[in-house]
Amino acid sequence: MGGVIMAGGSGQRPDGILATVNDFAGLLTRQLRADLRELPRRTQDRLSAEGRAARAGSIAELRAAAHRALPRVVFDYLEGAAEDELTAARNVAELRATQLRPRVLVDVSAVCTATTVLGQPLALPLIGAPMGLTGLIHPGAEIALARALHGAGSVPVVSAMASCTIGEVAAASQGPLWFQMYIWRDRGLVKEMLRRVQAAGVSVLMLTVDVPRSGNRNRDRRNGFSVPPRVTLRALAGGLAHPRWSCGFVRHPRLGWGNLPGDPGGGAAGAATLSANTNRQFDPSATWDDLAWFRGQWPGRLVIKGILHPGDARQAVRLGADAISVSNHGGRQLDGAPAAIRALPTVADAVGGDAEVYFDGGIRRGTDVIKAVALGARACLTGRALGYGLATAGQAGVSRAMEILGTELRTALALTGCPDIGDLGPAWVQSRPPGT
Repeated sequence: MGGVIMAGGSGQRPDGILATVNDFAGLLTRQLRADLRELPRRTQDRLSAEGRAARAGSIAELRAAAHRALPRVVFDYLEGAAEDELTAARNVAELRATQLRPRVLVDVSAVCTATTVLGQPLALPLIGAPMGLTGLIHPGAEIALARALHGAGSVPVVSAMASCTIGEVAAASQGPLWFQMYIWRDRGLVKEMLRRVQAAGVSVLMLTVDVPRSGNRNRDRRNGFSVPPRVTLRALAGGLAHPRWSCGFVRHPRLGWGNLPGDPGGGAAGAATLSANTNRQFDPSATWDDLAWFRGQWPGRLVIKGILHPGDARQAVRLGADAISVSNHGGRQLDGAPAAIRALPTVADAVGGDAEVYFDGGIRRGTDVIKAVALGARACLTGRALGYGLATAGQAGVSRAMEILGTELRTALALTGCPDIGDLGPAWVQSRPPGT
């Protein structure tokens, strides 16, 4: 009771408080000096593509960065889907609703994510999905995508609607390429395209069969999206608000489709909507006989993309498909189609071991890959996730997207108690039964 109360009632002597303040001031001074010495390097890193990419810790953060980097009309083209965009949202939501069933006390000190697709080794069960007109997102987009995917031990699928030609991409690439085609009206053009694809060294053709005509994409309609883009006051304002994108667009413009001949805007008629261009090229009368025709024209491996029904999958395999890609076109065609993850198990069961099965629809996390592989996919295709990286930082952004997904996948496999992705099966997931 007779003790002396020191300053502030803390029981600490004044000289002790002074020493503490001096220690803190010294620590702060040293940190400030170190920060000032590092400021030029940090500023350079922050402004570099690699720095922009590295700041993203998830695909969602890459998406936010892409939203800041792109004019609205371009971001909406990348992000948008058909009509009310229910199927696009459902792709992601149904993946989230599918639950993992982890096992414990399993040795996961070494985790393997490697697989093969049609005999080609992959470091991750991830393939770069075909995307059209990506030159609007970043100059030389398909080349950047190919280099980043090859660097990650993956394979890109170059779209027939790509901004770069297949020859350009092949000349700049250091690994295998796949090529994606549609069923076009002009079979002479198709034959010429297949000839150029073979000449580029491509051995795998992916035929997309779910586009007899273009879906109703309301974002593109509201934005007046056309090919080539129309220069309007709104477009100019969007460009001024996004100077980095505008600089790349002006220096290296990619205004149309590299693999299609002539003016994509329809010659003297000028720019046309994406829907009008698509409907002019695509064949709404195509049937299974046309798939048989493609099989006869193409000597390499054939992947059929856009399958949701098990009966269609069986028919495609009977006609010579080497692989089936379960896909609803990212929700960009028929709004109201089922989520791709809901269609995957029945298609995988229908195909059995007669063809490989891939999954395309809503991959945003490493756990999404686990769920798809467990439900029957040999590998997954991802498009928007890579598009976000491309918009954020070009090739470095795509590499970062693959790095994020790969890191998440390895962590999730360990936490799930499955050290080898090849061991996954239906017992590892708990999904809602069809119709619920």
